[in-house]
Amino acid sequence: MDLRPAATALLEGEARALLTRLDRVTPFALHETMVPAAAPSAAAQSAIERFLMEGRARLRGRVGAYLEWLDGPGGERDPEWQQHQFSLLRWEFNSVLTHFDLFQSAVTQRSERDIGVQLAGLDVAAVDALTTPGTPLADPPPIVCYLARGPGGAIRRVHTRIPGGGRSPVSLIRIPRERMVGYGIGSSLVHEVGHQAVAQLGLLGSLRPVLYDIERHARTAAERTAFRYWGLTLSEVLADLFAVGKLGIGGTLGLMAVVSLPRRLVLAPALDDPHPFPYIRVRLSCAMGDALYPHPQWRELSALWATLYPPRRAPRELRALTGILERSMPRFVRLLAGHRPPSLSGARLADLMPRSSRTPALLLARYRRWVRQPALLRTAPPTLVFAVLGQARAAALITPEEESRLLGELITHWALSSTLDALDGAAAAPFRGAGNCATSHDGAADNRQPIAAHQAERSALDSR
Repeated sequence: MDLRPAATALLEGEARALLTRLDRVTPFALHETMVPAAAPSAAAQSAIERFLMEGRARLRGRVGAYLEWLDGPGGERDPEWQQHQFSLLRWEFNSVLTHFDLFQSAVTQRSERDIGVQLAGLDVAAVDALTTPGTPLADPPPIVCYLARGPGGAIRRVHTRIPGGGRSPVSLIRIPRERMVGYGIGSSLVHEVGHQAVAQLGLLGSLRPVLYDIERHARTAAERTAFRYWGLTLSEVLADLFAVGKLGIGGTLGLMAVVSLPRRLVLAPALDDPHPFPYIRVRLSCAMGDALYPHPQWRELSALWATLYPPRRAPRELRALTGILERSMPRFVRLLAGHRPPSLSGARLADLMPRSSRTPALLLARYRRWVRQPALLRTAPPTLVFAVLGQARAAALITPEEESRLLGELITHWALSSTLDALDGAAAAPFRGAGNCATSHDGAADNRQPIAAHQAERSALDSR
């Protein structure tokens, strides 16, 4: 019996069913109910929607071509081959849904009361933390923050591969819900932003050969062990350096809050973990802070941490490793601060940090001025606010309750101000007239053809 007609009819129906399911996947702009102040930046929204629409348009084209093929020469092919071609379509169909789900949780949270606006404010703070004029960080990518359960923050950097294939159109930062208190917010956020900065500056590629060379030419086994360990954990160390460089002691205090775990976890290194084990990680953060902003506070905080988690309580092997790492720490920190990556055109890594405005004395002086003139708080950059309030907490000049209240108000203010600025900019932009030609950020003509969108998607875009 010839089963080709039955196979062709079955697979045609399945392919058409894929299209009906695909048509139900609409742009976020059609079904999210967030208030304007909670929305991701226009650049982030545009990048996400364009990425998803491109995937759906490409899949519709492939399904249409498959149906035409079935109606023509494909109808004469072996059913096994027809099924093989359909299975490839289903694979791409599931990838399109995976991409939608990847961004849905981040966008849907913007509809939650209060949380949505807070996330938009964190977007603003993240961009402020990354933007560094005169460097490859001068023009940051779109950033979208979202909350997740569990203790771990994370970042999916822009242009990195995502599940289902393709590359992320935005930098997607996950913040644990339990860190939405006090200086823990800023420390976690800027640490994750640091990973984006490390990638854009190519720091791993420029620093790892230096560490490997030290390890290879080490004169003692201890030195070799230390620099092998620093090489294994370099990515997280650089993100911590970014956090303490931008936030001062608030970055280290936030780290301490995150890794305040049972002693067996704080004093237990895992050889396959890219993070330094918590005890040494906090001690290293204090050492990096002291190198960037010298002050007795760093040694005091480091000693306090050693009191909270006495290394003598660790197993003998770990005590030996801890001693090796601590003895190598001054040299390692000098190497980090003085490193001159090609991306910075001769400048040192320490020069990337706003050192002229983050010394403990200046931060405390600014806090006292803000107490007298509270309106100045709203005009300061977000990372400076995090740094000042973190320094005030360290000096016991502000209570945890007051810090949390102030940060909540300011994060909301950043979201609202950013929204109003964007609306003002849109209202002031000249009408571009008919045609498909837009102007890119550098003023050059952008002649990209519009994406072939489904009717529902065209209606959504036309209404915006």
